[in-house]
This record gives sequence, C-alpha cells and structure tokens, in this order.
Amino acid sequence: MPKPASGWSHFPHEADIGLCGFGPTLEDAFAQTALAMTAVVTDPAGVQPLTAVTVECAAPDRELLLIEWLNALIYEMATRGMLFGRFAVAIDGTRLTGTAWGEAISRDRHQPAVEVKGATYTALQIQREAGGNWVARCVVDV
Repeated sequence: MPKPASGWSHFPHEADIGLCGFGPTLEDAFAQTALAMTAVVTDPAGVQPLTAVTVECAAPDRELLLIEWLNALIYEMATRGMLFGRFAVAIDGTRLTGTAWGEAISRDRHQPAVEVKGATYTALQIQREAGGNWVARCVVDV
C-alpha cells in the first residue's frame, strides 16, 4: 500500500512524545506536525473548523521556526481555550505565517487527554526524504 502524500504520526520516545509531519512541501510538513501536536490533546478529526486564528513567527533556521510555530499554537490553545483541526502554513525564508482553524474546547464534545500550557522540544529534525517529501520531527514534553 503506498504511503499518503502527506500526514502525521506519533512515535515512541521514552517518557516524551515524538511528533512527525510529512508532505510534499516544507509548509505541508509543518502543518502536519501541528496536527500531530493537536492530537496529543484530542483527535483533530473531531474538531470543527469554526474559527480561524492567524499566527506569525520568525526564527533563524527551520528547526527553531518549527519550535516557534508549535509554541504559538500552544499559546493559542491555552489562552483562547481552542482546539485546532486544520492548518495552512506559508514559509518565506525565516518567517512563517500560519492559519489554524478550530473551535473552543467543549467538554461535551471533546475529551482532552492533556491540558497543554507549554512544551519543551528536543531531537528536532527537518529534512527532505529520498522520495521528495519533507519530514519534520521533534520530541515534545508537554
């Protein structure tokens, strides 16, 4: 069975959670990694894209840009009480503009596994695979 063009997954890593996003573009890989982050809290497929939130960030390299992006999403989750289920990302050199679509947490509809207030990232890796897909991986401790 062929691997999908883009997607996300979690991978085991001692006490922390490994996040992996992949896609045909770097932007897709970052968007899919954001879905993997959301899935730490709840199933992103169950989140309705009712509200758009735009995030802008910058960093001197791709790995730090991924951290800034994920931290910005955690900030929005924590301060707005939001869950996200869809993302669009544009990267221009060291700048990222992302839009996240989601809804406020509803205890009737969602069962959050954790309440994310912040995260620590390690083992950052962003690379292009032999098949052409971009892969963004990191380990997160929430």
